[in-house]
Amino acid sequence: MGSLGTGELGIILVIVLLVFGGSQLPKLAKNLGKAQKEFKDGLADGMKDDPEDPS
Repeated sequence: MGSLGTGELGIILVIVLLVFGGSQLPKLAKNLGKAQKEFKDGLADGMKDDPEDPS
């Protein structure tokens, strides 16, 4: 009950295509990539500034 199978991923992809349209997908993917990078950078900064970090 934790992982998605091929069928579920296919259904999600079809719904995303219907909602956003094919022309919007590259912009959506780019924005998701930017958000993921900013999130990782924020986590790295948070770990660096953590006063309880022994390193």
